[in-house]
Amino acid sequence: MKIALIVPMPEEAEFYYQHFHDRKEEMFGCTKFEHFSVNENEIYLGLSGIGKVNAAMNLTSLLAKVDIDLIIMTGSAGSLKPEIKKKDVIVVDSFAYHDAHNTAAGDYVEGQIPREPARFNLQSKERKQFNSFLKVKKVAYKEGLVVTGDSFIASEAAKAEIEANFPEAVGVEMEGASFAQVAYHFKKPLIALRAISDNGDEDANESFEEFVKEAGQKAADLIISYLKQ
Repeated sequence: MKIALIVPMPEEAEFYYQHFHDRKEEMFGCTKFEHFSVNENEIYLGLSGIGKVNAAMNLTSLLAKVDIDLIIMTGSAGSLKPEIKKKDVIVVDSFAYHDAHNTAAGDYVEGQIPREPARFNLQSKERKQFNSFLKVKKVAYKEGLVVTGDSFIASEAAKAEIEANFPEAVGVEMEGASFAQVAYHFKKPLIALRAISDNGDEDANESFEEFVKEAGQKAADLIISYLKQ
């Protein structure tokens, strides 16, 4: 299989370099991808950058050139539920944009881009296989809707607004819905794994800096183990 493995930040990518060797650098658009061979799979590891435009641009650049079989997105997210704590793992089942407010433009719901799906559903056989792997490994994880926007959520007021519009959402981050939208149009399965690094409140910045590497390490360990099985 050809697998795209994309993370937003260098702090999150560095853990993969410890396990993947003999890499070749390739440029797709303005994004550098590291090309590895792991258990007869071709892995394209790249940084998406932070935010929706970077995520969509860089994934599109790869998919337009390489017939990728599976996209795996890893990284961190803020919690939107009190029962979801720092270091918890979320296997996302759908994405929406928390900063898309288009209900006045037609028959749309909160989080929906006009003429796009109301939610980007990630259900696929590949996602089921990954969940089965987690269960065999006895890895605890959460599932649910995660919402995406271009702002780092670091106040109770901002968090409350999101919770009011998306009461079912379990997490918030800055790239996932863009990945999901691109994957939807290219008809590619997407597995999205987020490790909770903060609670999206006034302590989010301090918590993020403290936990982002640990959250990235947790996600990387799971992905590497899955790819090497």
